[in-house]
Amino acid sequence: MKKSGLRAERRAWLHGAAAAAIAASGMLQLRAALAAGTLPPGIAHIKGDVRINGKPAERGQRVNAGDVIVTGKGAELVFVSEKDAFLVRADSRVEYGSAATKGVVTALRVVTGALLSVFESGRRRQINTATATIGIRGTAIYIETEARRTYACTCYGEAVLTPVDDPTAAETVRTKRHDQPRYIYGKGMPRMLEAAPVINHTDAELQMLETLVGRKVPFEPGTY
Repeated sequence: MKKSGLRAERRAWLHGAAAAAIAASGMLQLRAALAAGTLPPGIAHIKGDVRINGKPAERGQRVNAGDVIVTGKGAELVFVSEKDAFLVRADSRVEYGSAATKGVVTALRVVTGALLSVFESGRRRQINTATATIGIRGTAIYIETEARRTYACTCYGEAVLTPVDDPTAAETVRTKRHDQPRYIYGKGMPRMLEAAPVINHTDAELQMLETLVGRKVPFEPGTY
C-alpha cells in the first residue's frame, strides 16, 4: 500500500477513535454528575448532531411541549422532563408535547427511529407511532419504528398496545422485566400484534434513566 493510502487509513482510524473517546467521555461526565448530584435539568447528555426545533441542542436545555427532536447518524440524546426520562437514538424524529386526549398528561410521537423511556407511576402518558397508540401509567418502554410496524418492549410495568388500524385488537401488557415484547402492525397483516424478541436496549440504560429521576429499576440488573 502506498504511503498516502496508509496516511488516509490512519487518519480514518484516528477520527473513529476520537469519536469513540468523546462519546465515552460524555457518558463518564454524566455518571459523575449523577454521583455528585449536580446534574442540570433538561438535557443531560448529547452525542453528535441533535436538533430541537431545527436548532442545535445544548446541555441543560429544557425540552418543552411542542418541541421536535431530530437526531442525526450516530447521534444520541438523553433528557429529563419532570419525573420522566428519555433516551433518543440516532436517526430519530420525536415530537414531544401535551396531548389533547382527556386525562392524558403527556403524549409523544415517534415518527422515525427509536426511544427508550422511563415514566413516573400514577400519571397517564401516551406514545404514538404510525401503527400504534401506546397508553402508559408508570412504566419503562422501548420503541422502534418501521414503515409498517412498531416494536414495543414494555421493560417493566403496564402498557396498553393498540394497533391504529384495528383498535379492537388492543392488548394490555404487564411485565416485570422485558417479558412480553411485541410487534404492532399496520393494516394488511394477518395479525395486528405478534410476540417479538428483546432487542437494542439494555438494563444499564434503564438504570441510567431511572437514576436521573431519583429511582431504581425494579429488578437486579445485568442480564440485558
